[in-house]
Amino acid sequence: MKRKEAVVLALMILAAVAAMTACTKKNVPPPPGYGAPGGEYGQMPPAGPGGDEARWRELGITSEAEKREFLDRARAFENQDVYFDYDSYVLTEPAKKVLDEKIAFLKRFPKVAVTVEGHCDERGTTEYNIALGERRAHAAQQYILASGLPNVKITTVSYGKERPAATGHDEASWAKNRRDHFVLNY
Repeated sequence: MKRKEAVVLALMILAAVAAMTACTKKNVPPPPGYGAPGGEYGQMPPAGPGGDEARWRELGITSEAEKREFLDRARAFENQDVYFDYDSYVLTEPAKKVLDEKIAFLKRFPKVAVTVEGHCDERGTTEYNIALGERRAHAAQQYILASGLPNVKITTVSYGKERPAATGHDEASWAKNRRDHFVLNY
């Protein structure tokens, strides 16, 4: 009888461990070819648009000084996110200031395309956070489009809570994850 109980207990423990590992959070890799070519996800490649002079000309960049300016400003463009209050997609005044800087970049380099990624903190269901991330990305997109930029190429995507910038489980981490992130595509 004791042997039967030990086998049942061992099977229950094994089932519990299997269930816990099956439900762990999985990292979602970026789609193939997404973001800057040849670099890390969301990072500028060291030589700019593939190091190809034709690509620079397509962007309207002809001199070394313009290349340096583009790379410096593009790095700042991608590294400055827009942050949101909890459960909100309303743009705050600091968020609008960041977007105004991005609009200035897009006026200077009108041939680049931008993807706005909407993100959320870990609270809430996956479905809810995907929808909230989409509303956040659309809020930034609409603000940029309302600025009157002609022919701006801007798309949106929502990652919800699937790609956190901070992995902690506290308010400071959650605040870093409630954001729009901007990726240049050229």
